[in-house]
Amino acid sequence: MTREHRISLLKMLPGLAISAFFLWLTFRGFHLSDFAALRLAAPLWLVGVLAFSVAGYTTRCYRSWLMVRSVKAKFGATARVFMTSLAANNILPLRIGDVMRIFTYAGDLNATPSTILSTVILEKLLDVLTLAVLFATTLHFGGAVSPHMRLLAKAGIGISGGGLLVMVLGARILEPWVKRLFAGTENARLAKLEHWILLALECVRQNGVLGSLWLVICSFVAWVFEGLLYVSAARLVGLHTDAVGPWQAVAQANLSFLIPSSPGGIGPFEAACKDALMRHGATPAASGLFGLMIHVYLLVAITGVGGAMFLAHRMKRSPREPLLEEIDELPAQLP
Repeated sequence: MTREHRISLLKMLPGLAISAFFLWLTFRGFHLSDFAALRLAAPLWLVGVLAFSVAGYTTRCYRSWLMVRSVKAKFGATARVFMTSLAANNILPLRIGDVMRIFTYAGDLNATPSTILSTVILEKLLDVLTLAVLFATTLHFGGAVSPHMRLLAKAGIGISGGGLLVMVLGARILEPWVKRLFAGTENARLAKLEHWILLALECVRQNGVLGSLWLVICSFVAWVFEGLLYVSAARLVGLHTDAVGPWQAVAQANLSFLIPSSPGGIGPFEAACKDALMRHGATPAASGLFGLMIHVYLLVAITGVGGAMFLAHRMKRSPREPLLEEIDELPAQLP
C-alpha cells in the first residue's frame, strides 16, 4: 500500500468516531428485551420488501445507463458496474467504489473516466434533490418539528430544485458563467469544485432537455420504490407509526449519508431513521431497531448482489490482477 493511501486511511478515524457516537446516541438505554421483541408480524410483506428492492435498484441501473448510452454502453455492463460500486462503497473506505467505477470500469462502458465522473456527480445531485423534496413534504406531517426546520427544508427544495432546473434548461449558457466565476482562482478545492460543476453541466448538456427531465423522473420513481420498501418493512415487523413515518425515514436516513462517517453510513443512518419515526408515533426502541434492521438488510442485499456481479465478471477476466493491487493503483481520491 502506498504512503498516500496509508495517510488516507488514517483520515478514516474521525469518520469511525462519528459512527460510534451516532450508534451510542441511537441505542443508549436499550435493553436486550428490546431486541428480543423484534419479530415478523406479517411475513407476507417480505414479498413487498424484495420486490420493491429489485424495482428500485433496477430503476437506478436504468438511470445510470441512460447517462452513458450515448457511448453505446450496454445495460448489463452498466448495471454490473453500478452495483459493484455500491457494494464496494459499503465495505471499503474513501468511496473506493466510486473511484473504481470511474477509473477501473470506465473502459467496460466505452467511456472515459471524465464521462463516468460526470454521471456520478449528476446522480448525487438528482438524489439530493429528490430526497430534499421528500423530506420537506413529510415535515408537514408528524410532530416536534420546529418552524425553522420547515423553513430550512423549503429552502433546500428551492435551491436544489432551482439549481437543477437551471442546469437542465441552460447548461450550455451556464458553462461560460461558471468559468468566469472561477477564473483566476488558485485554491485547489475551488478549482476542483469548478471541474465537478463543469462535468455535471456537460453530462446534462449531452442528455438534452427532455433526456435530463427523464432522468429527474427516473430518480423520483426510484425513491418511490425505496419508500414502498420501507412501508413494506414496517408492515413486516409490525411497526406502529402513521402512514408518513416510513417516507420521512427514507428521506432523513438517506440524507444522513452527507455526514462523514464509516463506510456504509453506519451510525448516522440509524440515528436519522429513529428520529424520523419517533416523530410519527413509533417508540424509541422500535424506531432504533427498525433503522438497524433496514440498514443491515440494505447493506447485506446490495453488497451481496454487487459482490456476486463483481465476482462473476472477475472470473471471466484474463489475466486477473489481484484485487488489492488493483485498488492500490487507484487514485486516493476522486479527481
